[in-house]
Amino acid sequence: MNAAEPGYGVYALLTDGTTVLIRQARPQDEDAIRQMHAQMSPKNIYLRFFSLSQKSASREARRVSRPPDASHYALLAWLGDQLVGVASYEPAGKPGVAEIAFAVTDHMHGRGVATLLLDHLISAARLRGVRAFTAQTLSDNVAMLRVFANAGLAARRQVADGVIETTFPLPADEADEQLHSYLDSVAMRERFADVASLRSLLEPASVAVVGASRKPGRVGHAILRNMLEAGFSGRLYAVNPHASSVLGVPAVPAVAELPEPPDLAVVAVPPAQVTAVAEDCGLRGARALVVVTAQIDTETGSELLAACRRHGMRLVGPNCFGVAVPAIGLNATFTGGQPTAGNAGLVMQSGGIGIAVLDHLTRLGIGVSSFASVGDKYDVSSNDMLMWWEQDGRTRLAVLYVESFGSPRRFAQTARRVARRFPVVTVIGGRSAAGQRAAVSHTAAAATPQVTQEALFEQAGVIATTSLGELVDAVALLSCQPLPGGSRIGIVSNAGGAGVLAADACGDNNLTVAVLSDATQQRLRTLLPGGAVVTGPVDTSAAVSRRAFRSCLEQVAKDDGVDAVMAITVPTALGHLSPGILETQIAKPIVAVTLDQQESVRLMGSARASDQPGDAERAALAVQEAIPSYLFPETAARALGHAVRYGAWRSRQQGQVPELAGIRHDDARRLVADVLARQHLGGWLPPDQVAGLLACYGIELVRAIGVASADEAVRATADLGGGPMVLKADVPGLVHKSDAGAVVLDLRTTDDVTRGYAELARRFAPGLRQVLVQPMLAEGVAVLVGVAHEPVFGPLVVFGLGGVASDVLGDHAARLTPLTDVAAREMIRGIRASALLYGHRGSAPVDVESLADILLRVSRLADEVPEIAELDLNPVIAQADGAHPVDARIRLVPAEPQDPFLRRLR
Repeated sequence: MNAAEPGYGVYALLTDGTTVLIRQARPQDEDAIRQMHAQMSPKNIYLRFFSLSQKSASREARRVSRPPDASHYALLAWLGDQLVGVASYEPAGKPGVAEIAFAVTDHMHGRGVATLLLDHLISAARLRGVRAFTAQTLSDNVAMLRVFANAGLAARRQVADGVIETTFPLPADEADEQLHSYLDSVAMRERFADVASLRSLLEPASVAVVGASRKPGRVGHAILRNMLEAGFSGRLYAVNPHASSVLGVPAVPAVAELPEPPDLAVVAVPPAQVTAVAEDCGLRGARALVVVTAQIDTETGSELLAACRRHGMRLVGPNCFGVAVPAIGLNATFTGGQPTAGNAGLVMQSGGIGIAVLDHLTRLGIGVSSFASVGDKYDVSSNDMLMWWEQDGRTRLAVLYVESFGSPRRFAQTARRVARRFPVVTVIGGRSAAGQRAAVSHTAAAATPQVTQEALFEQAGVIATTSLGELVDAVALLSCQPLPGGSRIGIVSNAGGAGVLAADACGDNNLTVAVLSDATQQRLRTLLPGGAVVTGPVDTSAAVSRRAFRSCLEQVAKDDGVDAVMAITVPTALGHLSPGILETQIAKPIVAVTLDQQESVRLMGSARASDQPGDAERAALAVQEAIPSYLFPETAARALGHAVRYGAWRSRQQGQVPELAGIRHDDARRLVADVLARQHLGGWLPPDQVAGLLACYGIELVRAIGVASADEAVRATADLGGGPMVLKADVPGLVHKSDAGAVVLDLRTTDDVTRGYAELARRFAPGLRQVLVQPMLAEGVAVLVGVAHEPVFGPLVVFGLGGVASDVLGDHAARLTPLTDVAAREMIRGIRASALLYGHRGSAPVDVESLADILLRVSRLADEVPEIAELDLNPVIAQADGAHPVDARIRLVPAEPQDPFLRRLR
């Protein structure tokens, strides 16, 4: 039978990089399950069933293959068409507890089959409400006990008569510390397996170029030539049905006739041949494919990926420029030159941009550890490359250009871990879509694609730039300078005007121009010509000598109030000062601005490194000892700004997802299920259901009373304590009440309330459902807290000024769920108008902790109720005594809960 059917099951990696298919068991699998158990060794059978009974296989096959229900779930692991593993859970006789069981064929022991199946069982069980697993294991079954011990869950063991009962609770939610420990264990297993699967791609011992043409100008010809010129250290083969050799490399007419299974096959054939070639490569035993062929249609692409999955091949492309690892002479690309070896890792979804970035890095002298042009990104992605660079021993800087994310939360998890070790830099693409999407709520309008990407990158510690030039500028600095310890920049220039522009540029990038201490100023006066300005920015005057300029830089860098130095030079008839910058002995970061250079940025090599002949190691040393020199102070300040923010991210606490009191998750699930049972397509909730759903997560709206007449409105006013009131029309489908005139404010008398009700009834009849009467909160700062569910990124929490200011000013901060306590406070501080919340011009500061609590509760709600497509709390009136949500909207859509951290291939 065919184990893999389209859309059924997922592929995942074992510890040795082997690809297996994981899918639910079905009744038609009974024979395969019976045969697998029948072929197991007596020892394996005994460890599984505690006996050698021949009937065990048949009973197990019937049990496992029966249709799944609320209490029974079974998974199968397939290696090609061979069943190699079975896992299941059944009721354990206690509410919320299930008993698990595993079986793995003899020849697959030690390759991580049971661990992978356990991860998938845990994911399925958590989504189905199972709270704990228990397992009965013979004490002799050391391998299975090790699987449980290494799962990343807190296990409790009891031993009786040689049988060990292991019980471990499953992580409940984002606030459960055990969840984060478990996800760390899952990530470690994923990283180990992923790296193993990439070795054939990035450390191949043999490469076959399929479609290696004899004609110059053809892609296959260029790839083979680049491999030869790069000096590939492994075995190289060509596949061409019309030639016995290409460029001196012996050629075979078909993949099947290759003298050995190639680790890597580079495919450069017409689109119509791609699927057949991929199948041939799989049958020959290839472990990885790079498909440079473009114009692959959807059907062909699906067949290509299916072939790679069936045969366990990792795939780069299609529609890509290839891969390169200069240190081993691997240049399986059709670029025009040879990248040099170094410590910058590049992954580019656009081949053209990848080539451009490679050229810029080569010009700067920055070498490459590995380069992957992933093209249409069917399989290998930025996640894979980040995990590779994390362990390859070469990479010290990662550069990404990614237009889409298969699993944003897994990307964020991986990137955050890598960025703790070295910088990860990217450029945000697709920003023009920001104003092109019609939004139906304030939060959706704020959650543009650019804001969403910025939120993802900021949380992950990724340095996000907005152009290729900005990316190259940042890479130039990060490749050779230490991270600044703060944002105070000591500016030194031999032209006062340039120093002024540099100071302005620092302000534009949230940097502070350092004011030097009295002691430093006194030393500078003895060094510099008369008329020099020594407070900061330092204007050395145009008459400064090279030696004095160098000494000035060193003194400024020694000042305790300086975190980094910007040296600006303008050429004069007295000579160039750039050599003086190179001669400095400074332990802090330094950048140069050379206003007469030709390039937008270059690396000035140190005197010590530039005198050495260049091999790869010495070239890398020269880069590490270089100083970035920019054409303009604005670009230098922008690069420094990126380095400062990244350094601050690395040094600050990550925070934690806190435990929140008053959460009623089950009640929320029932409310949502009831709504979607009546409204299958979802929609905007009426006010009472909005308030009820929010209350399940401890978010209480300012009390409102629904009325159906003016007299009821007057009585409601009295019930609410009198004072200024607000009337709001409740009309199905009406989202922006203020814009539609559905809100009447500041009603102080009975006559005001009566007239207000009459006006709303006249304006919105006959669709008026009710009128809401609510106290008016006049004091405080109006803010917005909301959720937009991005189809790619998942729930995004948005915070900013509320009311009309929300749309007019666009002052928002955003983060992907789940929020930590630190992230919630950063969001509040992160808007430009945050001063209004902390006390501005004598006003009382608001209760920021109450605002943070609302953000955390909204994040938890969005995470645990994926049916929420949009949520607006707008306005939330932030006052000194708390934060009070006044109005709220929630839109539901049907959603299938998914586990973004489940170990699986794309």
